[in-house]
Amino acid sequence: MTNAHDFTLDAELDATDDWDSADDQQSDQFESGYADQPDPEEADLTTGEQDLAERHQLRRVAGLRTELEDITEVEYRQLRLERVVLVGVWTEGTDKDAENSMAELALLAETAGSEVLDNVFQRRQKADPATYIGRGKVDAVREIVQATGADTVICDGELAPSQLRNLEDRLKVKVVDRTALILDIFAQHAKSKEGQAQVELAQLNYMKQRLRGWGGNLSRQAGGRVGAAGGGIGGRGPGETKIETDRRRINTKIAKLRRELKDMVGTREVKRQERKRHHIPSVSIAGYTNAGKSSLLNRLTDAGVLVEDALFATLDPTTRRTQTSDGRVYTMSDTVGFVRHLPHQLVEAFRSTLEEVADSDLILHVVDGSHPDPEGQLNAVREVFAEIEAGDVPEIVVINKADLADPMVLARLQAREPHCVVVSAKTGEGVAEALAVIEGELPRPAVEFEALVPYARGDLLDRLHRHGEIDRLEHTADGTVVAGRANPDLAGELAAYAR
Repeated sequence: MTNAHDFTLDAELDATDDWDSADDQQSDQFESGYADQPDPEEADLTTGEQDLAERHQLRRVAGLRTELEDITEVEYRQLRLERVVLVGVWTEGTDKDAENSMAELALLAETAGSEVLDNVFQRRQKADPATYIGRGKVDAVREIVQATGADTVICDGELAPSQLRNLEDRLKVKVVDRTALILDIFAQHAKSKEGQAQVELAQLNYMKQRLRGWGGNLSRQAGGRVGAAGGGIGGRGPGETKIETDRRRINTKIAKLRRELKDMVGTREVKRQERKRHHIPSVSIAGYTNAGKSSLLNRLTDAGVLVEDALFATLDPTTRRTQTSDGRVYTMSDTVGFVRHLPHQLVEAFRSTLEEVADSDLILHVVDGSHPDPEGQLNAVREVFAEIEAGDVPEIVVINKADLADPMVLARLQAREPHCVVVSAKTGEGVAEALAVIEGELPRPAVEFEALVPYARGDLLDRLHRHGEIDRLEHTADGTVVAGRANPDLAGELAAYAR
């Protein structure tokens, strides 16, 4: 005898009658999780806010590493900065200048994703040609590295290949200079195809002179059986060393990238010529990195670009169309930020982008008023201006972050830079005054006119409002009497209706 209930088919079918209604109730409460349905919390985010959220989705977990301890075991290794010690050599200036430079290097390292454990700098007349810092100081740095468990040393300067090799041999950890650090940050933040190509070109130019290996890896030759080994195609015979092969491949890649960038420059030039043909003034926002250029662009034009409190947060230039209070149209462009000792490779690679600054009609030179050394920022940026031949472009100094700056520092900067305006892109303080100064500095139409425009030519009046200046406007029975100033091509069309 069992405890099982008696089974009948009719009873089991009757028990399933209420299943459909239960499924309907559950389907009413179910929400699809497919990615094609927009998240209501992200629907109102700007493009910059979405980029910032995407950038913060990937985080490093401290303590989970698989990096090799002995750098001699690998020939090439991706640049990974985790636990670092900063080393600097200061040859000129005050101790305060040296501390500011090391603080900036720490911010660069943190932006690259590393944890700064310690920093030291040495006062010397010039850097040691063999080891950058003095030979005795190398032993002290090695003790710091061993005590802190650091896996990377970052030097505040551009090291020669021999200096990199000597330091790595004695410190037994990876050594990175300031140029490689900045290039790594650019590689992380570049998004557009042109930006990525520019960064890769700068990295290859930097790497070409610093190819190195351990244990004679790069000095080995292919040997007599090079053809049988598959290395003969593209090679130059059995006597060619690996470093020669690698350098030739890098040169080939550099040539390819330059051709691609030349095509991209052509596209940018077409857009620039189109703006010039319509006599649309252009304003470039330039300045030190993390001075608030993107925040200022968002405040002035509602551009919605990415804003982050980090060095070189945005690299790809952004251009927005805007207009003055009287209706004149002009463009405003955000550009890549500058930094002290900006690597020459970057200036060369980004020259097509920086030409936007040199070809603009007005430069908004943004400086961080809360920075410990704003004068140093101004000088560093103007050095780059001179290098890209933008020194003759009219300039307005915009002292940003007025809500955080010391009033004494603001007064000092205003005394040094008479043609300046103080703003806060975060709170909106001084933005209206800055817009008024920009409008006053924009190029003005040169040809004066007075015409009776028929009502059938409303297109001429529309162009006058967008690209000219109107001093007098009167509607009569025969048409619109208008007087003011216009560009030569527009004034030539108005000549047929001159009074």
